[in-house]
Amino acid sequence: VDALCDGTTAVIGGIMEHIEQAGVHSGDSSCSLPAYSLSKTVQDEIRAQTKAMAKALKVRGLMNVQFAVQDETIYVLEVNPRASRTVPFISKATNVPLAKIGAKVMAGISLASQNVTEEVIPPYYTVKEAVFPFVKFPGVDVILGPEMRSTGEVMGVGRTFAEAFLKAQLGAGERIQGAGKIALSVRDADKPALVTVAKNFLEEGYSLIATAGTASFLQNAGVPVTAVNKVQEGGDHIVDLIKSGAITMVINTTTSDAQSVADSHAIRRSAVNLRIPLYTTIAGAMAISEGVKNLDNRDVHSIQGLHQQL
Repeated sequence: VDALCDGTTAVIGGIMEHIEQAGVHSGDSSCSLPAYSLSKTVQDEIRAQTKAMAKALKVRGLMNVQFAVQDETIYVLEVNPRASRTVPFISKATNVPLAKIGAKVMAGISLASQNVTEEVIPPYYTVKEAVFPFVKFPGVDVILGPEMRSTGEVMGVGRTFAEAFLKAQLGAGERIQGAGKIALSVRDADKPALVTVAKNFLEEGYSLIATAGTASFLQNAGVPVTAVNKVQEGGDHIVDLIKSGAITMVINTTTSDAQSVADSHAIRRSAVNLRIPLYTTIAGAMAISEGVKNLDNRDVHSIQGLHQQL
């Protein structure tokens, strides 16, 4: 959450919902404005907590708060009495120049005198996506974690969250194809959610391959998928298929166990080297499985035209 406060009045700049789970650095996580899945009750409580902390801390200017939400319970992770990297993103999405307003507040000009009194929530979705330099660093693993690794970001806008997410992926340079074969290999904890992801892809005409454990789980759930070997199992394995050009997207999640990370490193590295879209969190996989439904239905808008809707 980015917010403004002049010491007595606090105004929410925007509530952005991260797509990746807690534990991924906020600078590396995709995020959506407005929030795409948080309930109104949770969002209203987040607003109340943000304003209360801003006033209690006597913030004058911009403030950033990071929350975690689990089962409708809200946890405060950190509060920073400063601008954050998402301020330009929110400003583009809402046409509210947060940095300019915050600087004037720091110079003694109140929010009321600047006619800034309430949060602007756009009637469309905007998604910020991070851009990574992995292709330039051979051998580096691409798993996201608490250390920030992105070197830039892009923004996608759409009528729905799925459309905005897809546009953000394309803007970040991902080569999303409308058909082809998707390779799946995920940790046990992600397998239940993968069923929905897999069905979404099948509905759009993709075919699926998966390593043995993932394939077995999906098959038991009634999802048609072809099983392939892991690298360490030899034969025609999943990395061979990726390198052959037969794969158009890779979904790979792993546990934090060192052996699991090492065993699946070749999958991720091969995808990056060949510029094949790669998703290493189940949340990202879910988002792109919805996003591909918009490949043939993407409107293009100017930012000025979008601001006229506010």
